[in-house]
Amino acid sequence: MTELSIITGAGVFDAITAGPPEGRPVLLLHGFPQTGLVWRRQIAALAARGHRVVAPDQRGYSPGARPQRPEDYRMDLLVGDVLAITEELGWAAFDLVGHDWGGAVAWWTADAHPERVRTLTVVSTPHPGALANALRTDDDQRERSQYMIDWRETPATEQRMLAHDARELRAVFAGKVPQDSADAYVRHLSRPGALTAALNWYRAGRPDGPIGAVDVPTLYVWSTQDSAFGAAAAQETGRWVKGPYRFETLHGVSHWVPEEAPDTLSRVLLEHLGEHGEFSTAARTPRSTTPDRGDS
Repeated sequence: MTELSIITGAGVFDAITAGPPEGRPVLLLHGFPQTGLVWRRQIAALAARGHRVVAPDQRGYSPGARPQRPEDYRMDLLVGDVLAITEELGWAAFDLVGHDWGGAVAWWTADAHPERVRTLTVVSTPHPGALANALRTDDDQRERSQYMIDWRETPATEQRMLAHDARELRAVFAGKVPQDSADAYVRHLSRPGALTAALNWYRAGRPDGPIGAVDVPTLYVWSTQDSAFGAAAAQETGRWVKGPYRFETLHGVSHWVPEEAPDTLSRVLLEHLGEHGEFSTAARTPRSTTPDRGDS
């Protein structure tokens, strides 16, 4: 893996890359409160199979692309970053993978620009339409999502999270993320302005306009111990996909799937990409998965 700087009109994005330059391109989008490092095990697996992989630190996480206002983190701008990054890389079409907030950006990108997205893989984050329905009708999901309101509306969230050697920020990972990775995320977000920028994703407000059902081949991976997203939205997500759809349930795994169950995630991701080298009309039935014993 090597480091890469991607220069766009919105700023300079730091990224990790691997794989042959001529390989099939895959873009990996991280969520809060992490960086492109979250994908290191998937990057290695994809590159070993000949894919060209890029995992950028997204808007606010890259120091060279860190506007200060919350409104500079609107969803349309985050989607615009995906387009700008891939255009700079020379990718007319690409496979798109996202986790947590990166998953939300991936859903919106696939909806708005299906001609660019060869396949979609989203980890943890349900389709925004399914999540919106669950927030209206499901008490469990409303309780799970309360933290978003707290972080958005509390001005001192940054100071509280970073106090006492970032005790509260470290607690977000709940011991499910490798210690070296957790330390790296804390160091990254402890730099001036970094955590405020990351929290501005929550403070930017809801996306403008509705989102429709995506029609690209889609893999959705949800885990039963996810504290942020419950079963109601996860199970409804398939209604929001018009193209071939595969739903994987990981039993006994928390929200931090890429690092807690890396081998299982890499396996199903590679299967998904292999099944859809070209757009296919063969839909998949939902499956439940127990993480491979090699996951750690």
